[in-house]
Amino acid sequence: MDSLPARIVASAASVLVVLSLAACAPEPDDSATLGPTPSGTPTPIVTLTPDATPTPLAQIPDDCRSMLTETVLSQLDVIPLNDPEAGVSTGPRPDGSLVCLWRDPGADTTFLQTTISGLARGPALDLLNDLADEQDFTCYTPEGGTRCEKTWENETYPVTDGRTLFWRDGILIDTTFSNLAPSGYTSAIIAGIWG
Repeated sequence: MDSLPARIVASAASVLVVLSLAACAPEPDDSATLGPTPSGTPTPIVTLTPDATPTPLAQIPDDCRSMLTETVLSQLDVIPLNDPEAGVSTGPRPDGSLVCLWRDPGADTTFLQTTISGLARGPALDLLNDLADEQDFTCYTPEGGTRCEKTWENETYPVTDGRTLFWRDGILIDTTFSNLAPSGYTSAIIAGIWG
């Protein structure tokens, strides 16, 4: 049977060990608390903060000329833009899209029409995959987006027709053309929208 003084010494030693271990424990961090706070709302284990300011979303332009470079505009110099006689609703639209039509109303086939509109990722992928898989468009991923394009011979005139689409961040640039394809046109629009 143990003596009373030995038990007191052993109990005191146990208390000192517990207090020593408690002193080594880190201070509780409120941001790492699991479970409800006094208000009943769970507290996240880790709060993430962005490393940099998020890039603002691109905006659809409201002017057909301002998004193009001088080099591209010089190639379109003699072609009327959004001429009412062309019979197409052009310019900024109520749905936020922009339609730009470069066409001489007196010409039989020479034109360049671009529609810039909002399009969510899912429908955009469906459209671009269909163009690549079913309509033999060539698709690739330049300038942070997806571009699909195709040209063909006009059925009536000895000129080239075509279509170019570019999608990025919820915006679709869709251009159809006949006998009018300025060099750098789509890239200029991309730079005009996304910088």
